[in-house]
Parts: sequence; structure tokens; C-alpha cells
Amino acid sequence: MPKVLLLNGSPHVHGCTATALEEMIKIFNEEGVETKLLQVGNKNIRGCIACGGCEKKGKCVFDDDLVNEAAPKFEAADGLVVGSPVYYGSPNGTILSFMDRLFYSTSFSKHMKVGAAVVSCRRGGNAASFDVLNKYFTISGMQVASSTYWNQVHGFTAEDVKKDLEGLQTMRNLARNMAFLIRAIAAEKEKSGLPLVERGNFTSFPDGK
Repeated sequence: MPKVLLLNGSPHVHGCTATALEEMIKIFNEEGVETKLLQVGNKNIRGCIACGGCEKKGKCVFDDDLVNEAAPKFEAADGLVVGSPVYYGSPNGTILSFMDRLFYSTSFSKHMKVGAAVVSCRRGGNAASFDVLNKYFTISGMQVASSTYWNQVHGFTAEDVKKDLEGLQTMRNLARNMAFLIRAIAAEKEKSGLPLVERGNFTSFPDGK
């Protein structure tokens, strides 16, 4: 059974972002996709300090939160959905710290996993926040699932989001497209394997020239 890990970057367990993710979970259940939702936004999560300790330990050196707990769930998942509210035109700082550490400290291949970003705001800032979250996927060889509009909902409360009928429709279509893409990748992987990934070149200028 395909598996999708969902991250709620909002501090509100039943808020606007959660409402969007719950709409996706309903469709995943219909599509036979197993889901796991992790509440991230209300946890005390510090940022990455670029210590490099994860290369030696095989995990983040800080065990103060969900990062190391989430890592094996992410590795086992076929897809990742990251949800965040908009704070000052950007994703929540907590989810950004979480994503920095999760992606940097994990050495397993994320190649051809499917990613989707979901953002929530009252009025503006969704597009910029959406762009920031998608970059975690595109730098990791993940395939980005799309919908019938940008993956966003509007509202100040969960009840407001439930009135955003187009936003909820976008979430449902996103979940269907994500489930389809996961199955398509799995079928092609079984038939022909995954695409070759070249790793030989690394642009750096240590000589200062």
C-alpha cells in the first residue's frame, strides 16, 4: 500500500492548515493510500547549526523534537505533504527549521518520492510560501504534485477554510493527483527501474579563483 507522510507546520492542531490536510487525508483513504500525520508546528524545534554531526551519527545531533522520529517515516513513505501557515509572507519558522534538519540530516535517497506543499493564509503571502517549500523537493530529486490551482486555502479560522470551496477542491484534486503519481512511479520502477542519478560533479571554488 502506498504511504504518505503529512506534516502540519501550524501550531494549531485543528486550525486552517490542519483543515486543508484533513481534506487530503479523506481522499488518500479513498485512494487506498496509508497516511501518517505529524504535528510539527507546536513543538520546540531549533534550527540546523551546520555542525556536520549527522554525517557521523547518521541522524541529527539534536534529539529535542520530531526530526529523528520523522526520518524513518519519511524514508518509508512514497510521498510527503508539508503544510504551513503564512507568517510575514513566508512559511512558519518552525516548519522551516524542521525541514532544514530533516532533509540535511537524512542520507537516504529521496529520488522520485512525491512531494506537495500546502499553505494557508488569511489574505496574502501564499504564493511566496508555496515556492519556498517546493524547493526542498526540487533539490532532492522528488517529483512535485500539482493540482487545479496553487495548493492554498484562505481563512482566519478553520471554519473560514471550510467556506473556501475552491481551496478544499484544490486539496482533493491534489491528493488524487499525488496518489496517481505515486502509483505511476511505482509501476515504472518495477518495469524499468528508476532514472539514473549522476553525482560525480560538485561545483566548488576552494582555490578562490
